[in-house]
Amino acid sequence: MDELVKQVMERTGISEEQARGAIQTVAEFVKAKLPPPFAGQVDAFLSGAPTQAIDPVQGLLGSLGGMFNM
Repeated sequence: MDELVKQVMERTGISEEQARGAIQTVAEFVKAKLPPPFAGQVDAFLSGAPTQAIDPVQGLLGSLGGMFNM
């Protein structure tokens, strides 16, 4: 997230505290609009953790497949 904070500061001329607040506000807005698995990806990205791209179709098929396993 530090790299993003730096870019926001440079492009807008706001303080680090303001940049972090703006990023957090946008992240919360985006997470509220996404399904939980994708919202978790936003958190992982902002924390700097390595993330794997999620294939929505594969995830859906895996969920559906799990419904029929008995």
